Amino acid sequence: MRAMVAPVRYERLATERTNPRSARLDRLDARAIARLMNREDRAAVAAVGRAAPAIAAAVEAIAAALRGGGRLFFVGAGTSGRLGVLEAAECPPTFGTHPGLVQAIMAGGRRSVFRSREGAEDDARAAARAVRARVRRGDVVVGVSASGATPFVGGALAAARGRRAVTVLVQCSPGRARVAADVTIRAVPGPEVLAGSTRLKAGTATKLILNTLTTASMTRLGKVYGNRMIDVQPRSAKLRARAERLVAEIARVPPVRARRALRAAGGRVRVAIVMARTNLPAGAAARALRAAGGSLRSVLEPRASR
Repeated sequence: MRAMVAPVRYERLATERTNPRSARLDRLDARAIARLMNREDRAAVAAVGRAAPAIAAAVEAIAAALRGGGRLFFVGAGTSGRLGVLEAAECPPTFGTHPGLVQAIMAGGRRSVFRSREGAEDDARAAARAVRARVRRGDVVVGVSASGATPFVGGALAAARGRRAVTVLVQCSPGRARVAADVTIRAVPGPEVLAGSTRLKAGTATKLILNTLTTASMTRLGKVYGNRMIDVQPRSAKLRARAERLVAEIARVPPVRARRALRAAGGRVRVAIVMARTNLPAGAAARALRAAGGSLRSVLEPRASR
């Protein structure tokens, strides 16, 4: 017999509390509101800083999973879900990843990205179905729930554990979450300027955390050299110019040579850098990178990487 789950006491959730510092919000002029919100936003940054150990633990788990052939999923409802969609969408152009490597599962499906369907967050069964259809052993599922009590996220993480995936919960409220996970990232920025509107400080804190999870994980996987995105996809004028600068600066060659190398490499920045720096042809440069596990630093600085 399935155990009864106590109903959520929403009035007790920290994300629903009123903020005494914004009690006169409707009496303030535009400049005062802007200053107040800016002061409150600083709390989101500080809260994420305090969560650094848990974020690091999640990064190590994600990097290990991706290195082993797993994938990363962000799951959420409302603002939390949309932030997951945004993070997943940004990985291919930033890090050159396959679109299937980092994915998002949004309560209410694709339509909810553009038009709110608030009741979708209560559908734990829909979340479980989506996870069972897409997640497999070795993946990482990051549930994003400002309150730590979203049924959709709880259903997703429970199904992910059943698939033997690693689970991570991102929440913006204090205390123990109603949703179980292998790693819990708890960043608590305090009550919102507009009571209950977790698209504000909680949303800011969540975006900062998701930024760190993807950027740090991809860095650990060798997709960054120094602080440069060496797998950028040069598919626009701006990104082509950036790719040419990357090749020229890292390979230490003139721009004309960088452009030639980038064309010969088929737009693969990492390969073009090796070609320009070592005078290897495209095929040999690609093989050198594969032999080094994709590490550009190992190819360019073999002694420093030992």
